[in-house]
Amino acid sequence: MKKKILVANRGEIACRIIRAIQELGHTAVAIYETPDNGALHIRVADEAIWLGDGPRVDYLDIERIMQVAKRYDIDAIHPGYGFLAENPGLPKACVENDIIFIGPNSEVISNLGNKVMARKIMAGAKIPMVPGTDNLADDEDAAVAEAIVFGEKYGYPIMLKATAGGGGRGIRQVDRPEDVQEQFQIARAEAIAAFASGDIYIEKVVVQPKHVEVQIIADSTGETVHLGTRDCSIQRRNQKLVEIAPSLIPDQGLLDEICETAVRAAKAANYENAGTVEFLIDKDMNYYFMEINTRVQVEHTVTEMVTGIDIVRTQIKLALGKTLLFKQEDVQIRGYAIEMRINAEDPQNDFMPEGGKTVNVYRSPGGYGVRLDGFVYQGYTIPEVYDSLLVKLTVHGYSWNETVDRLRRCLNNYVISGLKTTIPYYIQLVNEPQFQSGDFDTSYIEQHPELADYRDDVSEVNKIAALIAEIHHEKMNPYAI
Repeated sequence: MKKKILVANRGEIACRIIRAIQELGHTAVAIYETPDNGALHIRVADEAIWLGDGPRVDYLDIERIMQVAKRYDIDAIHPGYGFLAENPGLPKACVENDIIFIGPNSEVISNLGNKVMARKIMAGAKIPMVPGTDNLADDEDAAVAEAIVFGEKYGYPIMLKATAGGGGRGIRQVDRPEDVQEQFQIARAEAIAAFASGDIYIEKVVVQPKHVEVQIIADSTGETVHLGTRDCSIQRRNQKLVEIAPSLIPDQGLLDEICETAVRAAKAANYENAGTVEFLIDKDMNYYFMEINTRVQVEHTVTEMVTGIDIVRTQIKLALGKTLLFKQEDVQIRGYAIEMRINAEDPQNDFMPEGGKTVNVYRSPGGYGVRLDGFVYQGYTIPEVYDSLLVKLTVHGYSWNETVDRLRRCLNNYVISGLKTTIPYYIQLVNEPQFQSGDFDTSYIEQHPELADYRDDVSEVNKIAALIAEIHHEKMNPYAI
């Protein structure tokens, strides 16, 4: 039966979900705030509904979204990532209004969104974890004293983390006991601003780890499978920049064990629908549970490329009552995939966002093994009030070297004119020997400041002139190849 499915998000992930909805024969409904009135997701949807002037507040307004859902006879809601994706209030409101939520239920989101509660669930399932604490005391002096005792017991550095954290916010590393109070104050302030909760807990820092995650999918019968690993070690300030599938760790036995542990973790949490179990791996190849993300990940594209399994399509089908059509033995990993987040940022100016600028020329790469998930187009003005992600470039190859070669070619072929992007930074990165070797950890960006030491060999004016010449040539020579 055809359903009306509302996408409670914007940008590239809204476009991605809309495509899956339409492929399944359902009606895709977009929502938008005033700054997004020229956005692509409202153009490709079957219906688009204005929420309000925003910015951001309407995308985060559960009551407003429920009013729209009831008024327009919405059957289901997909939250995407970010905004309300990990807010247990949205699935709870969906249940109260007889609307299907495409994701895990509110109890699971609540339990796993609280990092302390998640650690307790994992401890009960004997999932390996780094040493950590419950919530620190509300009283600042008592909390600081507790943190100092923890540091003395387990050694520095330690990490202060928001209990409701995510996206790298509310996280502060402490290297010395005399820094605890200052970093605690910063972490708590960030946590309150981002999550409306000042609860903080502590974890021992795993120094220069590899960040490996496992994509899991579970249906209503409890059948749970994994779709292999991803490496997300290349990060800047706890924000992922590059994602790879599968992990490049050569010990396949270890990776198999991590995947099996991820399935056990999901079952321990009574997980249903798609999610990601994240781990840190130290230099001795010991692995530790970090968290479970209760949503589709930005980097789901690399897993789709190496498995051939459409994660978003599967999410929708499971939420509408279907069961998994494949078992663990049916999942095959073929080759490698790399995703790079192309952002409207200036890497040479501390990655300052370029919001408010207009895309004068947009020419994307293509060819075998190339996937683009974006929402920008020529003439589009980047809103200043949302995140800076423009497009995700994902490439697939039979071998690691082939995949890197394909990525290099795509980056060199990409033209986005009118604003600065992370493309020239990534061109530096893809030519860097350590990256090419596939052996890196979360300290990679910090260890390679030279990646920002570049200049555009082709000026903006020359890029535009070259494209004008190309267009003119095609008009004058319609049969030219």
